[in-house]
Parts: sequence; C-alpha cells; structure tokens
Amino acid sequence: MGKSMIDLHPLYQANPKSKIERTVRMALRGAAWIALSIALFILAFVLWKGLTPFIVNDGSIFVFLTGHIWDPGAVNGLGKPLIGALPLILGSFSVTILSVLATAPIAIGAAIFINEISPRIGKTFLQPVLELLIGIPSVVYGFLGLSMIVPLIRNHIGGSGFGVAAAAVVLSAMMLPTVTCLAVNALKRVPPEFREASLALGATRWQTISRMVMTIARPGLCSAVIFGISRAFGESLAVQMVIGNAVVIPDSLFQPAATITSILTMGMGNTVMGQTENNALWSLALILMAMSCIFMIFMRLTGNLRRTFS
Repeated sequence: MGKSMIDLHPLYQANPKSKIERTVRMALRGAAWIALSIALFILAFVLWKGLTPFIVNDGSIFVFLTGHIWDPGAVNGLGKPLIGALPLILGSFSVTILSVLATAPIAIGAAIFINEISPRIGKTFLQPVLELLIGIPSVVYGFLGLSMIVPLIRNHIGGSGFGVAAAAVVLSAMMLPTVTCLAVNALKRVPPEFREASLALGATRWQTISRMVMTIARPGLCSAVIFGISRAFGESLAVQMVIGNAVVIPDSLFQPAATITSILTMGMGNTVMGQTENNALWSLALILMAMSCIFMIFMRLTGNLRRTFS
C-alpha cells in the first residue's frame, strides 16, 4: 500500500547505484580530469618555455615587446639576444584588423540577406556554398592568393606584391564564410514572434531588421566577429605564403612584413630545443596563447550578454 504505479514500473526498479552506472560515472570523471590535465600541462609548458629567455638569458620583456630587431642567434653589446618582436606583433595586428574591417560588414550583410531578406535563396544556395567554403584548407587560400592577389598587386600597384595588403585579402576570404555562418545562426536565434509583433505595430521591414532583430542578435554577432578575429590572428600557412616574411616594420601595406605565426612556422623546425633561438620562438607562442585567452574571455562575455538578452 502507498506505492504508486511509477514505483512499480520495471524502469524505476533499477538500482541507481548499480555497477554500470558507477563505472560510467568514473569513466566520465576520468575523461574530464584527463582533458583538464592535458590543458594545464600545455599551458604550463608554453608558459615555462616562453619565459625561459627572460629567466635563463636574463632578457627583458620590455625589450622583447618593443624591440625592432629579430635575430635570436645574435647578441647585442650586453650579450643579450636580439629578440625584438615588435615588427611581428604589429604585423599580426595589422593583418588581423584589416581583414576584420573588410570581412565584418560583408559577413553581417550577407547574413541579413540569407536570414531576413531572401531566406529561400539563402537556405537553398548561399548557406550551403558558404559551409562548403569553410572546409577548404588554408593552403588552398594561400595558393589562390599567391596566384591571383600577389600578381594583381604587383602589376597594378607596384612592388613585389607580397605584403600586409595581400595577407589581409587572403584572410578576409578565409574568414568570410565562417563569420557569415555564425552571424546567420545568431539571427536565427531571434524568435519569429518578435518580428511579427514589430510588423504588427506598424514598423517597416527594414526598421524591424535594424532596430529589433539586430539589437537582439548583437551579442551573437559580436561573438561571430571575435571568433573571426581569433582565427585571423592565429592563421599561419596562408599568411606565410603571401606576406613576404620580412621582419621589418613596413612603410606601407604593400611592402613585405611578417607575423608571429609566419615566423613560428618557418623557424620552429630549424632550431634546436633548448637553444636561444628555439626559446625565443616559444616566447612568440606565449604571446599567441595570451591573445587566444583574451579572445576567449571576450567570447564568454558576449555569450553572457546573449543569455541576458534572450
């Protein structure tokens, strides 16, 4: 007496502390701890190797961030290695900023067209094409830039064609499909009832899109742009093929330059672990990791804003 039909059902007669459940719980807990341990190990290793030039070789972090000469195999008059990373940092930020400024308006505009203006054409043609472009390897974009963008700049503007401008164009082409698809997903999260209510109150279609849909989707759109920035900042192969890889501060956007990732990909296989040249490259990797953490923090903040608006 007193037992309900649910208590008598066979599915509810299983012991929640059974061996299978405990085994699965332990396996999942172990997988989580393994993933966390690997992440902490990578973080600690990059941090240790990145700080080695400043601890072992008595280098200066200020000189590293503001120096203009990158030649880890040489030393200055004080016997300290010449590891000035300012040209590489400026090259990475200039390429990233230019590509984002070119990509963000086009991507958001394309997302509005796909989701709000012509959803039939967008869903059946444009969005599948963009999703297909996301899967293209970066080396293909690099070859396209090497075969088309660099000769175009060389023939119509002058110089060698390699430089920040060519790298920014290639990165913009790489970022555009990803940022557009993420922006489309952000617009899709806006409930259709809001659009109907706005139109019912007498707002035009453009007023509904610009003042209601864009306002609600703004955190998601910001996350899409930040994700594009993080991809542009960490891209290596495509940029290396078209930027020229000259460790200097260029006078214009059409002169060869270098980024942190391009120097890493060229130098990591040609240095010996433990040497000053190798440790200097790990210091560049530490900068990349720090920037990735900053981008992740911004994405988490925009995610919190999205949950606030939803």
